[in-house]
Amino acid sequence: MARRIDYYDDPAAPPANSMVPSVNVVIENEDGKVLVIQRSDNGNWAVPGGAIDLGESMTEAAIRETREETGIDCEITGLIGIYTDPKHIILYTSNGEARQEFSILLKGRATGGTPTPSDESTRVEWASFDSLGRLQMDRSMRMRIDHYLENSGTPHLT
Repeated sequence: MARRIDYYDDPAAPPANSMVPSVNVVIENEDGKVLVIQRSDNGNWAVPGGAIDLGESMTEAAIRETREETGIDCEITGLIGIYTDPKHIILYTSNGEARQEFSILLKGRATGGTPTPSDESTRVEWASFDSLGRLQMDRSMRMRIDHYLENSGTPHLT
């Protein structure tokens, strides 16, 4: 099975051989819970997201990826941050791609749909803020969610 392995400032990390703009979305529902998925490629929990395809905007990609991974429709309501730390390398074992992080984190609001797992997600849940700290996540995803929870009003740039 193809895997995703995240490295951060790790001498064992392979050298980056690509950079692909991607987007993640923190989506709240009317009950104030956050939409999270358990990734099928590494078992970690994350907010939905993925690569921005040629011909689409970051908001179009965010809406598409959310629908594909979770079954939830959403609208984008703001920017949380942009993450481009060259110390974060993501290895995809299926093809040997070692990607330097380039992720735009947006916030959104659910507008419909039913939580439904996909090929990329084994579980889809609405999580309370209190329960987010107990979920297994990569450090970069945890940092992004923390930035959302800080609600500083100023985008985080790394």
